[in-house]
Amino acid sequence: MHMDLNSRHVARAPLLALVLGALLAVQAPLVGAQTGKNSPTAKTNRKTERAPLVDGQAETRLLAVYQTIGQGQHRQALADAEALVRDYPNFQLAQLVLGDLLAARARPMQPTGAVPGAHLPDNLTSVSDNTNLHVLREESRRRLQALHARPPANTIPAQFLTLAPRQRHAVAIDASRSRLYLFENTRDGLRLVADYYASVGKLGIDKYVEGDQRTPIGVYFITSRLDPRNLPEFYGAGALPINYPNPLDQSRGKTGSGIWLHGTPPDQFARAPQASDGCVVLSNPDLERLLRNVERATPVIIAPELQWVAPDSVATARQQFDTILQAWSDAKLQGNVDGLQRFYAPEFKNAAQQPRQQWLSKLAISTDAQRSKGIELKDKSYLHWRDSNETMVVTFGEVTKGERSGTTRRQYWKRQGEQWQIFYEGVIG
Repeated sequence: MHMDLNSRHVARAPLLALVLGALLAVQAPLVGAQTGKNSPTAKTNRKTERAPLVDGQAETRLLAVYQTIGQGQHRQALADAEALVRDYPNFQLAQLVLGDLLAARARPMQPTGAVPGAHLPDNLTSVSDNTNLHVLREESRRRLQALHARPPANTIPAQFLTLAPRQRHAVAIDASRSRLYLFENTRDGLRLVADYYASVGKLGIDKYVEGDQRTPIGVYFITSRLDPRNLPEFYGAGALPINYPNPLDQSRGKTGSGIWLHGTPPDQFARAPQASDGCVVLSNPDLERLLRNVERATPVIIAPELQWVAPDSVATARQQFDTILQAWSDAKLQGNVDGLQRFYAPEFKNAAQQPRQQWLSKLAISTDAQRSKGIELKDKSYLHWRDSNETMVVTFGEVTKGERSGTTRRQYWKRQGEQWQIFYEGVIG
């Protein structure tokens, strides 16, 4: 059973009834005037056709409302907020901003946590859930943070040393900013193509045990794509499971399962920054973009905070690891078990559950064709994870020279002083 089912207990009722209900009780003439025939938004309200919901569009429009408020153009901000709520009626934060703007028609705006310059009426707290308002303001803060603290141009997360050409996309999640970044893997390197607001576990990150309501951190891969027709509507547009616990997690005794990237139920547009039982949750239009682009085995980095670096800055580390991996391949091709041993940690495990020495003996047996022609290492992917230790997640193809296909391996290396050693290895294709 997927772990995130209990997240449905998060408050999901739109704030429109809460915000506008309080305003109507004290400001009925004002609200009526704003929605009447001569309202500045009357022309907008006559439109009944909705444009298709596009990924990132709702947030872009919300941030534009914020900017318009900051410029003192409150009438235009109100019109834009009403249009946004009409197109996304389940967008709770947009409902709150609209309520703030309607309240501001009665008295000047003052700074609050929800919108720069906006004011939430004092009497609203008597009819609303203060906790829900708090998390909406935190969502607002994080969306604004993403606007003002963009990744530097032409930079990538430090974990991406190199990706194989067949890996068309990559995903990186910055938990501190509630942000998911989608990259396209081009001939010229990784290119950031989109980024989205995303929610993580109720109790934050760094999952350790099943049921701890935390989102794991580390290097993962998408394992499948789940059709929304086969899922409860709670998961929205669908789901992309990842391979938690990965071999590093398992070596550290971490437990649990069922960690997905998934959408939201129909009556919710987005979740609070910390709202799931461990999954990463996006709005449905944003998730649909991922579903259209990412494939099985797409890498997913989940980090407490992403470090952005120039692509050239990881070239040295990539070249150094190329040398190490080639030395491993040469020892394997020579059938030198003793030579291979130095590349493997004493606690080494493998997907076949074979004893370490048995695995090495089998690994060192090469065919005559391989010895005579040699082996090429192709489609290499190096993903560098650094916390209390350093780990390199390495995926590559082993192909006999002159052949078109071969074996795909995935290895997990750890740094021991100046030496790198393999603590897990498996054949994945």
